[in-house]
Amino acid sequence: MRSLWGKILAWLGFLMAVASIPVFVWGESSTPGFIQLGVGLALMAAYAATNTGNVVQVARGRSSFFVVSSTATVAVAVALLVAVNFIAAKRNKTWDLTSKKVNSLAPQTTSALHGLKEKVTAVAFADSKDAMYPAMEAVLSRYHDEAPDKFEYTFKSPMKAPDLFKKYELRQGQNAIVLTRGEGKAESHTTVNTPSEQELTNGLIKITAVGEKKVYFLVGHGEWSPDEDPSQGPNGPPVETSITELKRDLTQEGYAPETLHLAGKTEVPRDAALVIIAGAKQPVSPKEAEVLEKYLDEGGRVAFFAEAQVEAGLDKLLAAYGVQVDKGILADMQFAVDSPYNVLSIFYGNHEITRLLRTQPLNTQFITARGLTLLKEGVSADVKAEPLVLTSPQAWEESTPDQNPQPSSGEKVGSIPIAAVVTKAIGAGVQQKRNDEARLVVFGDSELLVDAFWGHEGNRNLVLNALAWTTNQAQKVTIRPPDRDISTIDLDKPMLDRIRLVSTDLLPLAVLGLGMAIWLTRRNK
Repeated sequence: MRSLWGKILAWLGFLMAVASIPVFVWGESSTPGFIQLGVGLALMAAYAATNTGNVVQVARGRSSFFVVSSTATVAVAVALLVAVNFIAAKRNKTWDLTSKKVNSLAPQTTSALHGLKEKVTAVAFADSKDAMYPAMEAVLSRYHDEAPDKFEYTFKSPMKAPDLFKKYELRQGQNAIVLTRGEGKAESHTTVNTPSEQELTNGLIKITAVGEKKVYFLVGHGEWSPDEDPSQGPNGPPVETSITELKRDLTQEGYAPETLHLAGKTEVPRDAALVIIAGAKQPVSPKEAEVLEKYLDEGGRVAFFAEAQVEAGLDKLLAAYGVQVDKGILADMQFAVDSPYNVLSIFYGNHEITRLLRTQPLNTQFITARGLTLLKEGVSADVKAEPLVLTSPQAWEESTPDQNPQPSSGEKVGSIPIAAVVTKAIGAGVQQKRNDEARLVVFGDSELLVDAFWGHEGNRNLVLNALAWTTNQAQKVTIRPPDRDISTIDLDKPMLDRIRLVSTDLLPLAVLGLGMAIWLTRRNK
């Protein structure tokens, strides 16, 4: 029995010694690895010193063949494992198994990185002891791994780079990431204060953008305004009826949002890339509607967001472009959240705006939305209207909204458009033509723009994609980095070494040792 245990310990020592080979292959000075090698050699030496006769007998006897063959088999198996791990380490292949994909880059980030026309360098101001250092290192390394030829990064000590702090107008000791492009007088830069993917990608877009797109929000009729202060409610406390988060995202993506009063004007400003009508609570005057229609007929771009139970005075303009905003409110008993009037949609038209929403997939949510009808009669042949988002087949338009809605006779039912897009070719004979094609996007809901609902990832990407398409910016039709609630544990190198020792050495060796013990026990019987 004592001899059996000696053999088991000798085999275990051999396995420990062989399994420590990666320490030398990768050139790591891992203390647990050297301890493992020393223990393995000590066990084999102890067995050889106390069982010299058995070692000689085994080497001369018939069983030497089985010993050698078993040893060779184990050695080959361990060598293969070492080779696989070595190749995997060199190729740096990883898999993101987190539920919210916190270690994966969003499509917007990857497209921004691969679309860089010249190299961008990120200068991260943080010491290794700073709290923000691990987060900075993690996100910057992912960007570099995705596009190593187009994105580089370096760390600078905040306390040892006063010249750079002055150059980039930072506060002394401030932790920040400065994205730079170009050199000398041609250098441009932008500062990112938060090491999040969303902020860093917005910085990339900002630094590589060529000019800004002027976006005008129509005001004067109770619309949501980007200039509204969310901290000034009727009694002082913050309110959730502003669109400041939409304004922030537009600014970060290279738009310049401003308000627009059309009263007394004969045309939309010539620098307008887009006019947004966000939930008018009162009708637009006939003269203002004529200005907007003239703007579209010149190849302008308009995004219209309807308000429940409010007529915006734009029926004629919309009808000329093949869209009618229905009078009822959409309801759905099956695809809804909390209320039948809070409609959920996973049904998208075949359009580039919603292509990624459909493949992700991401749902969209509409609160007290109005349905749309795409008109066929009385519409010019060069006008093309198509659905963008639809309700489920179980939805209907409730003509008399109450607490317990039910479909009634005469009400529209089925898959009803909630959003639609329209294009119209503009002929060469049009004076003061702005674009070769007019683009119009119509939403049956305006509340998806306000801060209280802007955090819904599907809505946010749907709206920003629609505005990008409307302004002819295909590169911005994407899925943006979500606001992720990340839970992480900071692991230093000694802790990582201990985890590696247990997971890749002790546990596999324990299983191999157990198997060897069973084999030797049965062989000796």
